[in-house]
Amino acid sequence: MTSLDILGFALGTAFASGLNVYATVAVLGLLDRYGMIQLPPPLEVLGHPVVWGVAVGLYLIEFVADKIPYVDNVWDVVHTFIRPPAAAVLAYTAFGGVPEAWRVAAALLAGSVALTSHGTKASARAAVNVTPEPFSNWVLSLAEDGIAVLLAWMAVTHPFLTLVIVLLLVVASVFVIVKLFGFLRRVLRRIFRGELAPLPSSTPPPA
Repeated sequence: MTSLDILGFALGTAFASGLNVYATVAVLGLLDRYGMIQLPPPLEVLGHPVVWGVAVGLYLIEFVADKIPYVDNVWDVVHTFIRPPAAAVLAYTAFGGVPEAWRVAAALLAGSVALTSHGTKASARAAVNVTPEPFSNWVLSLAEDGIAVLLAWMAVTHPFLTLVIVLLLVVASVFVIVKLFGFLRRVLRRIFRGELAPLPSSTPPPA
């Protein structure tokens, strides 16, 4: 892989990790283990059964937690300290054959990309959980997992195309975060001011 290919790989897996780091690692490890892709040599350890086995186990836990309103918000808060650092470690390791300064720069860039996708995911979940509709969590969660798996595969097989896609996704994510932040601020303001419509009374109106 060229340096540009490795950059595409690093940013693709970073965006995927910001959505679901366990699915990303599990997919990379399983595909490498069974010869469907070839990871950069420094990351071939992901194909070890212990590594992808732990990743699959953690993904199953996240699969459940990610479907429960408000539990998913707590999960996202905790993973603010897991997803971006994990993406940075993957990028740092992938650039194993370049000078240290470039490896650190790649890690910082990948961590920032992962933080962007993670922030979009967390903001969207927070916005969904203030609405009464119960099925949006499932739809969003499955969509996020699907995007993470697809990007993880594309990062290895089509790294340059993945680089272009990730740049577009980052721009879109920043736009979504800004919009959702404004929405959440308005909802919270209404809640604290008591402006939300009260629940309908069970007492029938007088004749």
